[in-house]
Amino acid sequence: MIARACAVPRDALLSAYVDRAGVYTDFFEVMLPGQANLDEFIAAFYTTWLFRLERAVLTLGLRRRISDSDVMALANGTAERFAAWEVESRAEAQLLLCDLSGRTRSYLAVAPKEGGVTRLLFGSAVVPREGAELGAVVRAILPLHRFYSKALLRLAERKMRWG
Repeated sequence: MIARACAVPRDALLSAYVDRAGVYTDFFEVMLPGQANLDEFIAAFYTTWLFRLERAVLTLGLRRRISDSDVMALANGTAERFAAWEVESRAEAQLLLCDLSGRTRSYLAVAPKEGGVTRLLFGSAVVPREGAELGAVVRAILPLHRFYSKALLRLAERKMRWG
């Protein structure tokens, strides 16, 4: 399945960051044949081979191991922290995480569609320091970030579909 950019729905937890001065947001979707819930999506997303590479880097940076049981605790709602993120907000079918610096947000959600399809959603927000703009380095890596986000979303969908 192809991950495509789309508008942030007004009822999405990430919508609080849309149209804020200086804030970068993105939002991607992919359609999963069949029914899925948020717990399954979170588990698949954070255990893809690609995100496992990010977890390895984070393990070095944070100096603590990030395990699949940490992912499952986030997925089932028993943890308020995961790796370098804290839960900012959670609803039945959506999750908004804030990194420990308070500068980035990660958003995951599921939305059932007609015909037995589930819309998997992933978005981000990058918030500059108060009174500042996004730096040149951040702006320069945004194309890579968008590519990486879509790859993570596609891999999560594939993992959910094929196991």
